[in-house]
Amino acid sequence: MTGRASWRDRGLARSSLRGHGVGVAALSLALLASCAAASFALGARAITLTELADGLFRPYVNTYGANVARKRVARTMFALLCGGSLGVSGALTQSVTRNPIADPSILGVNTGAALSVVCGIAFLNITTAAQYMGMAMAGAALTAAFVYAVGSVGRDGATPIKLALAGAAVSAALSSMVSAVLLPRSYVMDQYRYWQVGSVGSGTWAETGALLPFFIVGTLTAVATAPALNALAMGDEAATGLGVRAGLVRLIASMAGVALCGAVTAMAGPIGFIGLLAPRLARMLAGADLRRSLPMSALLGAVTLTASDVIGRLLTYPGELEVGVVTAFVGAPILIYAAVRSRA
Repeated sequence: MTGRASWRDRGLARSSLRGHGVGVAALSLALLASCAAASFALGARAITLTELADGLFRPYVNTYGANVARKRVARTMFALLCGGSLGVSGALTQSVTRNPIADPSILGVNTGAALSVVCGIAFLNITTAAQYMGMAMAGAALTAAFVYAVGSVGRDGATPIKLALAGAAVSAALSSMVSAVLLPRSYVMDQYRYWQVGSVGSGTWAETGALLPFFIVGTLTAVATAPALNALAMGDEAATGLGVRAGLVRLIASMAGVALCGAVTAMAGPIGFIGLLAPRLARMLAGADLRRSLPMSALLGAVTLTASDVIGRLLTYPGELEVGVVTAFVGAPILIYAAVRSRA
């Protein structure tokens, strides 16, 4: 009887966990749909359902409201994709470094992309979105590779602590180099500051289409490496005993995170806090297993960034506050609350 009761209790526990997971996922999807609807409707000019339908399904309608709706929908899709990409990138970064308060900038991704863009503006006169994309991605990739190489020096290889320290040191050095390029060139500062603040306001279907392949490949790579990253959470020795090649897995996951964050940074500028906040909330809701928390990180990243964009439109109505500014004000109290709850 005791054995039967034990198996029955375990089955009930598993059913309860599955039910909790389904409920959390349904709530997150509902929140995502609500944020998207608010982003469609709210802004400097409110649009009606008829105008939204014209913008979505009647391309021959050329009214002002329909055109606003088309731009609003493209902007919303771009914000959702950027937020989802940053959420997955942050989850990968925290898993690779085994640091629950890390974000992609800990590997120098944002700073490397910023320096590359600054050099492109100052010395190559870049102006187009494709040029920004190329320069930012190259800077992010080179910086991440350098940080990984520095963190791999020594017998232990690329340990989480060494990667975090190398990333912090490289980021500090690159920030000084950004200042050195900007200070004597005021025209570069004028052009750079609009990119640096972080914004999804200029998001179009073309930019969404350019970002989508990075999101798909990066997310699929993250899902494929999730079981190995779960093993790495127990430590490199334990993971190696389970047949996991710790260095290779950490390198692949880092590359996926760099690609996701670098692509978003190239198109929308360095948007902070999403990669830090979304994975932490995802772990609170879905648990530490990356097979569940990675999709939740993408959902919560999309929700947070889109909601921040809507808030930025409403706070300075009829003007607009850039989303990179809003995420800091929105994210900080939520993160503090999450930290207090996790301690409790």
